[in-house]
Amino acid sequence: MSESDADADADAGTVAAEELPVRYVDIERARERLDDDTVVKQTPVETSTSLGEFVDAEVYLKMEHLQWTGSFKTRGAYNKISQDVDAGVDEFIAASAGNHAQGVALAATKCGADSTIYMPEDAPQTKVDATRGYGATVELVGKDFQETMAHAQSAAEDSDAAFVHAYDDTDIIAGQGTLGAEMYHDCPDVDTVIVPIGGGGLISGVSTAIKHLSPDTRVVGVQATGAETVHESLDKGIPVTLDEVDTIADGIATGGISEATLRMIQANVDEVVTVSDTEIARAILLVMERAKQVVEGAGAASVAALLSDDLDVAGETVMPLLCGGNLDMTQLQTVLVHALTQRKQRIRLRVRIDDRPGKMADISGIISDQEANIFDVRHDRGVENLEVGDAYLVFTVETSGAEHAASIVDAIEERGYSVADVTRET
Repeated sequence: MSESDADADADAGTVAAEELPVRYVDIERARERLDDDTVVKQTPVETSTSLGEFVDAEVYLKMEHLQWTGSFKTRGAYNKISQDVDAGVDEFIAASAGNHAQGVALAATKCGADSTIYMPEDAPQTKVDATRGYGATVELVGKDFQETMAHAQSAAEDSDAAFVHAYDDTDIIAGQGTLGAEMYHDCPDVDTVIVPIGGGGLISGVSTAIKHLSPDTRVVGVQATGAETVHESLDKGIPVTLDEVDTIADGIATGGISEATLRMIQANVDEVVTVSDTEIARAILLVMERAKQVVEGAGAASVAALLSDDLDVAGETVMPLLCGGNLDMTQLQTVLVHALTQRKQRIRLRVRIDDRPGKMADISGIISDQEANIFDVRHDRGVENLEVGDAYLVFTVETSGAEHAASIVDAIEERGYSVADVTRET
């Protein structure tokens, strides 16, 4: 469908669109402001044959994690801050778990303004360092995003600084919407786009652009199970806020949406699915292996949704949005261990032995003969159910997968040892 055809088709929905907080014309104005590739660049799209085979679809990955700050956030931040600076504002405050922080910092610096970013106390160090690197002052306050937000809003009220909300701001939403227009022009025939949801600013902007340019394209939102609020918000008709969030996808761990983003989700989003941290970890690993890209939890959520049983894209052209790539290396290690454990490429075996010299060498030899690598081993003697003279050897073993893991267990048992896979018990 051409853009002119899309404009004509969209005219039928003009009245409804006019009632929404952000319209496509706002996104077009934002695109004009962002016409500077030193602020925001057009990110590439790559076909993923491997992911396509998993879901029987043509999969095009929108690689927004390759944006200057590692995420889409600069789009909205610059759209707002550039206008405020033109109006005379020279200082900005924001609250963020990381990506919005970097977007605000870069945008403010580009516009010649100062910025102070409040981040949770447990914010990934890489994101803290990057935010400072873009010129912002960083204050680590609060045990979660909601508490950090309260501190930042209070600080803004007590100063002349303008507060830059991560998602509850029409200029922010319009700026994020430029990504949706870009996605459409990248692939005008796309049947489904998949967009992560935290506070809803990204999907509000992207869905507004997509539905204007291609009304028949399905827009699917995805939330992490431990930060899910959209389904309940839609059911109740009001934004629902969680007291606590629990997900590895810190970029979408806002724990709530706003009235504005709820209205836009109601109007333009066709479906919302949720994915677990296990599914997100698997997606991070798959994107690394198959697409050779490193994305954070929020960025991988769209791929997790693509692979979930809740979404059918068979026969379609589908575009998951990789919205962020700022993955802390400590978290990467945690994610990889978890994902490898799920695949049984890392297992923990507990072997009961007579506690005599040579037993560890014997069992290590069995594992070696199976061409597996021993990552570590622990000797347990003080266990209640052991008889005097017995002990447990607990091996962490790296394997090629479930079949290999089973063959190792069989080989140890064939040598007369009692062995149990205790991977999920620790």
